Amino acid sequence: MFVTTSNPSRPEPVRVAIVGTGGIARGSHLPALTSLAAGQPLEIVAAVDVDAAAVDAFCSDAGIAHAYTDLGRMLAERRPHLVVLATPPRFHRDQTVAALRAGAWVWCEKPPCPSLEDFDAIEAAEGSPGGPYAAIVFQHRFGSGARHVRGLLDAQAMGRPLVAHCQTTWYRDRAYYSVPWRGSWSSEGGGPSMGHGIHQMDLLLDLLGPWTEIRAMAGRLVHDVETEDVSTALVRFENGALATVVNSVLSPDEVSRIRIDCERATVELTHLYGHRNADWFITPSPEVPSEELDAWRNFGADVPSSHEAQLRGLLEDLRAGRRPRSSGADGRKSLELVAALYKAAFTGATVRAGEIGPGDPFYGALHGGSPGWAPKSPAGSAALKA
Repeated sequence: MFVTTSNPSRPEPVRVAIVGTGGIARGSHLPALTSLAAGQPLEIVAAVDVDAAAVDAFCSDAGIAHAYTDLGRMLAERRPHLVVLATPPRFHRDQTVAALRAGAWVWCEKPPCPSLEDFDAIEAAEGSPGGPYAAIVFQHRFGSGARHVRGLLDAQAMGRPLVAHCQTTWYRDRAYYSVPWRGSWSSEGGGPSMGHGIHQMDLLLDLLGPWTEIRAMAGRLVHDVETEDVSTALVRFENGALATVVNSVLSPDEVSRIRIDCERATVELTHLYGHRNADWFITPSPEVPSEELDAWRNFGADVPSSHEAQLRGLLEDLRAGRRPRSSGADGRKSLELVAALYKAAFTGATVRAGEIGPGDPFYGALHGGSPGWAPKSPAGSAALKA
């Protein structure tokens, strides 16, 4: 648990360590931390990477004092309050549990881990009450646009949500998949349903609430990979709304989109990798008064969806000792939907919320051992538990 100093006017800085120094750490996590450090007591005390040259260069460029190649040693010597994980998914379970047991909160890049079994092991290692907790990077549900629309939907200002569409149609060429670890269950954790579309599916769940059942299909249409390169799904929500979900890496005209048709208006978000207020559009039904529509379209100050927007709230939760959004059950729901999508696609069955648990083959591996989808070699299967 984070403990402040005895002097309220000089609170103890939050000590942060970054684990994994690749592109996402340099391009997203480090800028977010640096920006927030300018306005609050926060210090990046260490970075960790198995590549000594890479972590040395990262620390030199960022002005970080301590570089490590061993996570356990860093945790023991630096005792960070927050560990930011920017490593491949197959390492997330062990690294998160190690950090939690050392008393550090964790902010983990998506995909959170390769299975619901792994996620539940992480949650079991959390402290309660007051933490430490492990949260997932789901930055698309943060920012002013998502907050405003979520408020409108929660209040049913636009009437009941009826029909929704969730689209992550991106393009990845053969060169992208020539990197050995891409397209495998053990290293990427899944195909576009897991590694790409999970952001929009997480936002859809955050806006519409719990789902009840899913039917799906998946294909390996272009790329020579273990996972799918496209999936489609039909989802029924607890509130009665029906949604289509499309995840693809085969789409030259790239877009991320969510559309929700309510009784009195359609609200639509169109963007690619992040959104601002201007990316949201509300189309009213004819009977909506202009003054009511003006209120709906007043999103307030523009706070783009970003790592920084989510991290700001996470740091507030850390200091307060309260569970952050996208942790625990709130974080698990998106991974559960992905697991259910795969089960529905690979078995042809309708999958209901809550049915994938211990004893279900899709609980321990997202491919569920399904013929034609599970790794072909024993080494590939063993790697899932690494």
